[in-house]
Amino acid sequence: MENPASLAFIQKNVWDGRVPLEVVLAPSESRTFDQTDPYLISYPRVSYLPSLLPKLRAFFSSSLIEPHSQSHDGWFAFEDVPLKWHYPIGLLFDLYAGVEPATRTSSRDEDSPESGSSLPWRLTVHFSNWPDEDLVRLDADGMVMNDAFINSVKEADFLRNGTAKGIMSLSKEDSSGLWKAVEDVNLSSFQRISNTLLPPPSQPFRNVPIRIFLPLPPDAESGSLKVVQSPLPPFIPASSIQSSQSISSRSSPSMQPQTVGTVLHTLLPNLFPSRRTPVLAKPVLHGAVLPLSAPIEEVVRSSAYGDGWAYLVVRMMG
Repeated sequence: MENPASLAFIQKNVWDGRVPLEVVLAPSESRTFDQTDPYLISYPRVSYLPSLLPKLRAFFSSSLIEPHSQSHDGWFAFEDVPLKWHYPIGLLFDLYAGVEPATRTSSRDEDSPESGSSLPWRLTVHFSNWPDEDLVRLDADGMVMNDAFINSVKEADFLRNGTAKGIMSLSKEDSSGLWKAVEDVNLSSFQRISNTLLPPPSQPFRNVPIRIFLPLPPDAESGSLKVVQSPLPPFIPASSIQSSQSISSRSSPSMQPQTVGTVLHTLLPNLFPSRRTPVLAKPVLHGAVLPLSAPIEEVVRSSAYGDGWAYLVVRMMG
């Protein structure tokens, strides 16, 4: 396991990550049609879009055709695709924005033609005509959003520990505080609560909470997402990842850390024929390409979103 200080440093950088947004009011809901000024903001990657709705409702209030709409009536779309509000915005950005991810060998220059043309990420906000077939409705008190987040935390907790007793035994104050810390992007408050749910570094996870989002085929519905998920133990037999040219198992430990490469090769062998080198596709997390050699438990301990999940987006190469 990597030094805890290094993992904490990575986690801080993850929480400091932001996405530049340009939010426009849907022309069909605006009194001024396409002349409404956009709302510009640099928004934390770990945050969720519904948290923006009160500010957007106030900003666009004078332009709304329907003046009686409420903040929780709001929903977002990108190129006419309704965005799943229960996913953090960093994941949505990696899925839809089309910005080239950063790598270890070259940093992304947001002023370059390749990436700058897609930034800021332009979203459309609606306050009417809720897409019931695509999205669950929000409520005025924010409980739908809170419950969705906590349920996701429970799923991650169960995978890590084999039981959800940790999250279930949290006090009401800490349970609410966990979501509040994510809303406020307060890492220290988040760590105080979330660290009670994590096994200590000396104790491996039972399974590692990772979800993998696949690229959509050309004929797929634009709003659909294909997600791959499977129980992923943090260690696997060394013999399962050794080639015929490798050192013999007699001279190596019987178990070795499972890596991003072994996971992707096992679950998606057609896209990842090699465990070590990206050939056809690459995994992206928080806007950066993950090295296939990264141990999956370290990835989750340092780079999971607030709900405890690492969301990997598969991007085709070339």
